Amino acid sequence: MTVLDSLAKQANRLATDVQMSLKRARVEGERRLLHRQHRAALEELGERAYELVRSGRLPEEPLAAEVAAVESKLMEIEAKVAEVESLRGDDEAHEGGEAAPEDPSRTAFPMVDGSPAEPTAGPGWDAAERFFKRDS
Repeated sequence: MTVLDSLAKQANRLATDVQMSLKRARVEGERRLLHRQHRAALEELGERAYELVRSGRLPEEPLAAEVAAVESKLMEIEAKVAEVESLRGDDEAHEGGEAAPEDPSRTAFPMVDGSPAEPTAGPGWDAAERFFKRDS
């Protein structure tokens, strides 16, 4: 076997390995994207079921424990919001009445507008999808 034949064989094996790695990475990326979409769909389903139970259009009994857990967490969130607001009031009183910014996170992160974003896979996944669909 000549040196060129040996190099060609190794190059062919390497190319095959790279192709398999790329295919495996593409499939793994697609699997992760599908898991993310599945979780988003479950979240939407849960929110819709909660709304239907609260409106009385869906019986509460089969979901009573889950609804109670959601309401408990909502009460905890409201308590924390009230606590944060009271601490803000204390900060303003200690600063001699100076007007504090509405929300320090807005000052620290002005690029975030505070409105909930539509759940998406993100720009990285969009780019990956475009890349991998190229060779499909």
